[in-house]
Amino acid sequence: MSSSPEKILAVAPMMAWTDTHCRVLHRLFSPHALLFTEMITTGAILNGSPERLLRMHPSESPVACQIGGNDPAELAKAAQLVEAAGFKEVNLNVGCPSEAVRLGRFGACLMVHPKLVSEAVQRMRDRVTIPVTVKCRLGIDQHDSESFLQAFVGTVHEGGCQTFYVHARKAILKGLSPAQNRNIPPLHPQRVYNLKRHFPDLTIVLNGGVTDVQTAKAHLDHVDGIMVGRAAYHNPRFVGELESCIFGTSPTDELGTFEAYLEYIDAQLMTGTRLFDMSKHLIGMFGGHRGARRYRRLLSDATRRNSNDAAVVREAVGYICRTAA
Repeated sequence: MSSSPEKILAVAPMMAWTDTHCRVLHRLFSPHALLFTEMITTGAILNGSPERLLRMHPSESPVACQIGGNDPAELAKAAQLVEAAGFKEVNLNVGCPSEAVRLGRFGACLMVHPKLVSEAVQRMRDRVTIPVTVKCRLGIDQHDSESFLQAFVGTVHEGGCQTFYVHARKAILKGLSPAQNRNIPPLHPQRVYNLKRHFPDLTIVLNGGVTDVQTAKAHLDHVDGIMVGRAAYHNPRFVGELESCIFGTSPTDELGTFEAYLEYIDAQLMTGTRLFDMSKHLIGMFGGHRGARRYRRLLSDATRRNSNDAAVVREAVGYICRTAA
């Protein structure tokens, strides 16, 4: 596979993880990646504080905002606020298998209501100029055949959706937790490849099981892009490795990236942001380095981090530098 700026590298939406601080860190590792917010419900956006929920640092862009809901009118209103906040894409969650989301009648359960999803996409597209995309699974419960997936995508495409992020496993909505749904249903990347062949003019991005560069390269021979999740969060360096592989950019200067993030931390501390809200995203950064255990222990010291003094972060990275010398 040759490097190509047309390929997509996306970092998946992850609840309680991909907040603005996490996205700033990932952006430092990858200038080209499309970053995602955590999923935000329409109710939270329309009835809560959109200024807080849709907060984004200028350095993050381009960022897609993922929203969850099932009412086309509310989704359209929320999409307008998302665009006004500066996001480059609004993504509808049709893949979350959690019990709370299922009881709210959105997320993965919407896969058996493709006409509703299509209408929601159309209503959002009528109100915004940014792309409206969908993230889904291969299917849910007993509805997981290739024909089911193709019918779902075809119907939603009629509403104007051109880009689908497809988690290459189905969701089991009863009996499995969200964590189990990330591991127990088997991965079937071939079905995503087949989907791309069936809809060659659509943009199909594969999500699930991308934990190393070689796997990413293999998928990119068949689809338009890859979306990485927990592998990227637990090891932000992986985002830099994928950036270099896919876009042909120079390998990331890890310590330089760390210093840039420390400058961000210093600036945010001045505005009242808690140190832990930013430092927690660094814990997995030097996995595999000598001294990584000591580094993690320093960053996890509750007494030190609660002092809101960035010195503990500098001490941790300084330890890594000394052991690498």
